[in-house]
Amino acid sequence: MPFLNPDLRHPIRLPDGTPYENTVWLRSVIDHPNIEVGDFTYYNDFDPVSDYAARIAPYLYPGAPEKLFLGKFGQFAHGVRFITDSANHAREWFTAYPFASFDADLMPHFATEYFENRRDTVIGHDAWIGHGAMILPGVTVGHGAIIGAGAVVAKNVPPYAVMAGNPARCVKMRFPPEVIDVLLALAWWDMAVDDIRALMPILTSADVDALKQVLAEKKSRS
Repeated sequence: MPFLNPDLRHPIRLPDGTPYENTVWLRSVIDHPNIEVGDFTYYNDFDPVSDYAARIAPYLYPGAPEKLFLGKFGQFAHGVRFITDSANHAREWFTAYPFASFDADLMPHFATEYFENRRDTVIGHDAWIGHGAMILPGVTVGHGAIIGAGAVVAKNVPPYAVMAGNPARCVKMRFPPEVIDVLLALAWWDMAVDDIRALMPILTSADVDALKQVLAEKKSRS
């Protein structure tokens, strides 16, 4: 079996060889015009799921004015939810009630607020989002960020930040700035799968010098 087969629905195999059905590659189970999913991004759910798009992004309907972009190698735990911008109500008006949802003739009054100002939600590559975390409308989560269990993320998250709480705040950065710069320049998630596998001894270490050497070699080939 190839290293990281993107065509599988259930990528994890138990010791007896049977698939672990709680975990899926999201790209294999989501067919939604407003959701783009990168390869090898997985989601784990302990409850039965019939519609993964509706499970992770319950307010994002086909044809909505906003999109949800999920990068490659994402790691999303049970209960993660992306609350996209169509969930919002008009906050500046005298009523926040969505009358047009129940009477289409009123839609002209809602068109600008409801359809012209929607923001996309973007999750970077190699982001880990913990159990029950919630990403609010229009948020961008940077590459390599970690979102703690139960966190509610209302603002953009820098690459490789560790966020926790409600509202989520940055509790620390995973690495010093110079190491983050190397990781972002290396962009290992864009490499061929076989090249990524060859990098496992470095990606599964904290050897900064080796990481810098890989980046130098990549630059010399370009």
